Amino acid sequence: MKSKILLVDDEQDILQLLRYNLEKEGFAVVTARTGTEGLKLASQLPDLIVLDIMMPETDGWEVCKALRRDPKLAMIPIIFLTARDNEMDEVLGLELGADDYVTKPVRVRTLIARIKRVLRDRERRTDASVSGDVKIGQIEILVDNYLVKVGGKELFLPKKEFEVLLFLARHPDRVITRETLLNEIWGRDVYVVDRTVDVHIRKIREKLGKCAAHIETVKGVGYRFKREN
Repeated sequence: MKSKILLVDDEQDILQLLRYNLEKEGFAVVTARTGTEGLKLASQLPDLIVLDIMMPETDGWEVCKALRRDPKLAMIPIIFLTARDNEMDEVLGLELGADDYVTKPVRVRTLIARIKRVLRDRERRTDASVSGDVKIGQIEILVDNYLVKVGGKELFLPKKEFEVLLFLARHPDRVITRETLLNEIWGRDVYVVDRTVDVHIRKIREKLGKCAAHIETVKGVGYRFKREN
């Protein structure tokens, strides 16, 4: 079955160029010219979204935030494709939950390679979910539902936060370096600064409340998920 790619960009020539090349690679492609239209088409649950940032009506930042807030859409991989090429924008995009960040002018072969890598990573993580749910103390991680419960109360964590917490909880009492988390969650081909991991850990701790004590900082190295709170 063909993987479906949703392209969201206000430049018609880019949409046509990418659609032509992606369909040649065997992908099914749908397109949107605005962020608002892109959000509507995302309800069709594409396998991946390529998203511009600077668009009329609703920009790419807001689209990404809306997708990551919606439990039904939160796990769709997102690749930003944008003319904004400074490091802070890239860090922001990845912290919002994007899986990759590619700058314009578009290099078609590079973008297609990134798309395939993100889809492979998604498939690998889906396969890993057969390891089952995780329960440590009052924290319960329901893998198939991408849901976290603390003391029976449901929490919603965006995709990257969920994956970071799950990885730590599946390796309890082991020190996990920031580099390992970057490679396992964001992938080896995506440049992400260490601060991105720290920001995600801080947000996870805020949501876990008293159970945040399970996540211990190992100064200068990384983090450890302790069985005992």
